[in-house]
Amino acid sequence: FQLFPQGVLNFDYLTMKETIEQLAGSELTENMIKIAKRELREDKCSHEQSLEQMRNWVLKHEDLRNVRLDDQFLLRFLRCKKFSVPMAQQTLLKYLNVRRTFPHMSTQLDFLDQKLNDIISSGYIFASPNRDKHGRRIVVINAKGFNAKIYNSSDQGRAHFLTYECLMEDQATQICGLVHVGDFSGVTTTHVTNWNPTEFARVFKWSEQSLPLRHKEIHLVNVPATLKWLIDFVKGRVSSKIRNRLTLYTQDKELGKHVDPACLPQELGGQIPLKAMVELWKAELLAKRETILNLDRIALLSDRDILRKRNYSTEKTSNGMNFVS
Repeated sequence: FQLFPQGVLNFDYLTMKETIEQLAGSELTENMIKIAKRELREDKCSHEQSLEQMRNWVLKHEDLRNVRLDDQFLLRFLRCKKFSVPMAQQTLLKYLNVRRTFPHMSTQLDFLDQKLNDIISSGYIFASPNRDKHGRRIVVINAKGFNAKIYNSSDQGRAHFLTYECLMEDQATQICGLVHVGDFSGVTTTHVTNWNPTEFARVFKWSEQSLPLRHKEIHLVNVPATLKWLIDFVKGRVSSKIRNRLTLYTQDKELGKHVDPACLPQELGGQIPLKAMVELWKAELLAKRETILNLDRIALLSDRDILRKRNYSTEKTSNGMNFVS
């Protein structure tokens, strides 16, 4: 899964063009196909039948407009919900509802927009070019890369939505999921006060429930004791599944024991300079720019078919299905 072999520190080892071609055009490995079958119940039969059911449902749904019908788009929802078609349908509706509810963060995600480009270029958030042994991409969030005196919470949110929209297009990531690494060194009071607590909690919770992503691990390093209340605040508003996958470290030296150093920037004990990783990520975003911008054509006219919590439990019981993702 590594584009940069173990121990290679020279960024020129592979040209950027070659690396991006590998990131964009990589096929599913035999191991990824096994993961899909074992963890997601994906095989040829479920794959074909579920896609057909999803397409027919989209075409008949009177509140949906211009929804993509390609395999890659629909599979992000099916894989996230282990090929439970009813739950994949609900996740698609919720995903579109998030975009409709928070358009200032989730739409017009143009990588070439000056603010967005500056935030990404500063290394605030990016995906490592290497996958770990489980085939997962590592998303690195670097607090020092976000200037909270210049940019606001909407700008910060847009950088996250852009990152995840790009990664959701990748089939290997749909199957294997993501690992998040957050470096809190350099966090200031301005970073914290940039957000209204209510909006932060709302965006965070809605995004967890509505974006079709498999969050496998979350590692937070260099977390100052003064921010423990913030971590507790977030933990109290996410699912127990996410809460149990969250690990805190006081020093980044401990991180390499749990996350493959080949997937980390040098600044966190890895092998590739952060700037080199960021440049590769920027090229990847540029390659998917039109695809991401075209998502704005998709529309949800009403949220009336989104099951609320009470109805959601009733639906699960009546269908006798396991909807745990």
